[in-house]
Amino acid sequence: MTNVSDGVCAIKEEFIVQRTDNRIIDDESNTNSLNKRKLDDIGDCKDIECDNKKSKNNGNDNAWTKRNKNRGQNKARPKTFQDNKEDKPCPSIVDIRSSDEKTPCQYQNCRFIHNPVDYLRTKPKDINERCHIFDIRGRCPRGIACRFGSEHITTEGYNLVNEEKLKEWKEDTQNTLQHSLQVQLQKKTYDLSFAEKLVKAIYTKSKLPEKSSNCLEDVTVNNVNKETFVSGAITDEDIIKLLPREKKTIDWSNKLYLSPLTTVGNLPFRRICKEYGADITCGEMALCESLLKGAKQEWALVKRHESEDIFGAQICGNNAYIITKVAQLLQENTHLDFIDLNLGCPIDLIYKKGGGSGMMHRLPTLQASITCASKLLSIPFTIKMRTGVYQNKKIAHTIIPKVVEAGASMITLHGRSREARYTRSADWEYIETCAKAASPCPVFGNGDILSYEDYVQRRELAPSVQGVMIGRGALIKPWIFTEIKEQKLWDISSKERFEIIKKYTNYGLEHWGSDMQGVENTRRFLLEWLSFLYRYVPVGLLERPPQKINERPPAYFGRDDLETLMGSGNCADWIKISEMLLGPVPDGFKFLPKHKTNSYQ
Repeated sequence: MTNVSDGVCAIKEEFIVQRTDNRIIDDESNTNSLNKRKLDDIGDCKDIECDNKKSKNNGNDNAWTKRNKNRGQNKARPKTFQDNKEDKPCPSIVDIRSSDEKTPCQYQNCRFIHNPVDYLRTKPKDINERCHIFDIRGRCPRGIACRFGSEHITTEGYNLVNEEKLKEWKEDTQNTLQHSLQVQLQKKTYDLSFAEKLVKAIYTKSKLPEKSSNCLEDVTVNNVNKETFVSGAITDEDIIKLLPREKKTIDWSNKLYLSPLTTVGNLPFRRICKEYGADITCGEMALCESLLKGAKQEWALVKRHESEDIFGAQICGNNAYIITKVAQLLQENTHLDFIDLNLGCPIDLIYKKGGGSGMMHRLPTLQASITCASKLLSIPFTIKMRTGVYQNKKIAHTIIPKVVEAGASMITLHGRSREARYTRSADWEYIETCAKAASPCPVFGNGDILSYEDYVQRRELAPSVQGVMIGRGALIKPWIFTEIKEQKLWDISSKERFEIIKKYTNYGLEHWGSDMQGVENTRRFLLEWLSFLYRYVPVGLLERPPQKINERPPAYFGRDDLETLMGSGNCADWIKISEMLLGPVPDGFKFLPKHKTNSYQ
């Protein structure tokens, strides 16, 4: 067996696929062949975090050399599915209960279908006869467009309603963008003058000579509409009239925090993690500029499910004005427990504009942003950052005391630099150094936790941290929160794992809708998640459990066909799993995973 340090998972010999062909197993009659998958692709490491991975295969292995080129993201990914307007029903006929509710379409050049009976003739066959949304809510808002609509659509094209269930149903999602607010943001009529004057006051203070630093033009809640500032001594109460007992506090001690994960950290996924024991959840990173423009896609990232009892929104901006404005906007229009500022995003588009990890090298701007946002908010303002931008120059320990002084309520430190991405192990000893530097401000550590054993080891390395944040570990096995809380290693069955996926698709249909577009959105995000889920190796197959996050197994057979299918790294097999729950993919369907290392066929 290959040593664990080589980045290859030790599988019991009876489960390992014996290579009769150097490249491909060809057995179409057996589901274990997993669609002629390439063994080199399935067995090789994908995102191995070992430092010595480049030293191996020095050009001697053509397959590895080819894999080595497929790094980074598929930035120009095609849309998975594009439907035609001519095949869709007009919104005016989608959700009507009777002929009395019929109203003519208001648009002369509308290209949608306007006769419900005509639409039902051309509508694709239903995926299933039972509609999950109708069963729990008593009404499906997608009406005749629902792909599971047999039980609530009449032959005349009317949408049935179960009045009893409808009365019992209570909306379980908060922070939906209201149309009136969107119009105000798009027309730039929303009043954000308080945030502007607050930032101006802070910047004025920073530019004054040292001897007069205690006096500046000030702004309070009571004079936000005045054009002039009131001079006087600066205190928190002068800037914002807020009593300390009114400031929301959160007990961060020993909490398990689900990382804000771009693309895959959506509301349905967070619901799954909450059910398995996550204490704190946070929305995907939302760009400040897009939030201020009223972009629906960006506002969808701050939606909150009722099960998320401690929930925050993560924002990303590159200057104090825009960050403070968004802080005011979110506080006035959403229900959040905290707002988190992203100082770790490594993406070039964000970094080159000075946002994300780029803010770590712009300390005056960073301090001003935190000071203004934290003084304006009545909820905690937190920070998520990396060790630094460059691998050989860790700077977080020098920044953290200034961030704490500026008003950060909690700091999460990802134990890697921007340059390292995921090619190095997280440095938990450095996380401990930073946690001590931040005291008494709580610090959460993040990186490389995939089991209860990993959790214990990291907490021993960094005893000063208040809790841990888990990202990829939750994507690979969302039940990791249960394992940590129950202090066990769970040999979960393929049936139980499939039930998790099934539950996710139901949550996805609730969130994105049960019509064609909603189904394909759910499928797309499910496939993104499956590109991580397949990395889990069942405990019963391991020779030396638990699995480490930087280990990848050789090609293996599971204990049943479903377990084998779930362990496949082939995109085509992920699509097969989606088809079990969401029906066949439509014509023209295309899917490329977010990361190039998953893109092989």
